[in-house]
Amino acid sequence: MGPEIFLLLMLQIKHWYIDFVDQTDKEIQSKKIYGDKFGILHSIKHGAATAVCVEIVLGFPGFFFAILMGLLDSVIHYHVDYVKSTYGCSDQDKKLFWAHFGLDQLAHQITYIAILGMTLL
Repeated sequence: MGPEIFLLLMLQIKHWYIDFVDQTDKEIQSKKIYGDKFGILHSIKHGAATAVCVEIVLGFPGFFFAILMGLLDSVIHYHVDYVKSTYGCSDQDKKLFWAHFGLDQLAHQITYIAILGMTLL
């Protein structure tokens, strides 16, 4: 497995863990309150884990780049979550909920593809 695929795999696992295993109820509830510390904390966890993933693949010469990618992921993740939580359908029994949930996940995955693309420049 090449480093690019390994990075993408690591970002997928990181996303699953932080969004679906580690996320607290307070983080979930606070996403619709812009600037709330728990929503920010959730996004910081994503950014820190992204920086670690990028650093593991690139090694020490990529340290500052890894930090930059972590910050980028954190800011984008925060705003994607805020938009979905604020404007998305919250009724899981409706088809629209699943469309919004899928769009949210797609936005996160596009972020990871963009991060991967920037590592190849």
